[in-house]
Amino acid sequence: MSTGAYWICLKGIVWREALRFVHQRERFISALVRPLLWLFVFAAGFRQVLGVSIIPPYETYIPYEVYIAPGLMAMIQLFNGMQSSLTMVYDRETGGMRTLLVSPFPRGFLLSAKLMAGTFVSILQVYAFLVVAWFWEVEAPWYGYLAILPAMLLTGMMLGALGMLISSLVKRLENFAGVMNFVIFPMFFASSALYPLWKMREASPLLYQICALNPFTHATELIRFAFYGKLDLLALGVVAGCTLLFLAAAILAYDPARGLIARRAGG
Repeated sequence: MSTGAYWICLKGIVWREALRFVHQRERFISALVRPLLWLFVFAAGFRQVLGVSIIPPYETYIPYEVYIAPGLMAMIQLFNGMQSSLTMVYDRETGGMRTLLVSPFPRGFLLSAKLMAGTFVSILQVYAFLVVAWFWEVEAPWYGYLAILPAMLLTGMMLGALGMLISSLVKRLENFAGVMNFVIFPMFFASSALYPLWKMREASPLLYQICALNPFTHATELIRFAFYGKLDLLALGVVAGCTLLFLAAAILAYDPARGLIARRAGG
């Protein structure tokens, strides 16, 4: 099959996801309201408790709301990854997923294309969040807004692949909301999104170990360092490795011959 055919297929999947996002305006609004609420309310309260600034890993003093901004950016991508996976459960129930997967293109390419489409939408949401957050004095060096783009591309792929893998485990659409909450909130709170890891170590060594093993922690740190034009090699390695692992598992799970879907149908 020619390269042009793959490009047309990729463009069609991305365009379909973009149109679905445009027609679901409440999805865009909810994606912004949630992190902005954390930024305006939670950060304001904790600034009074924790003082004017927090010491992040790059050894500079910054306001608390600036510290948690990368975590909120990763949270937008996490919720979007789960929302994109929700549409996969819906498509599976209505037959749209079967139509996609029986096309002559490789299953890995189709799922990767859908993953890229969801990541593209999440990046648009993050930049919309940064525009609003700028009025709340959440600012970075000008090059930071460019440096976070590849970081968000990789973290969006990782979190989207995780959601895709979870969607293969969910039998019914109505069960997905509970599964989302079971995954999202532990990942978000047991990470460095709201508190530095050195604070976690002081509070509880066990909690620190849990946070250090959490892939969402490394997604947050990758964005946080990129926000200031720096690179966290450990976070990059963990996020890249988890992306490949989650995507490979999702591709295997969506294989009707060997995956979880086939085992469920047979049962």
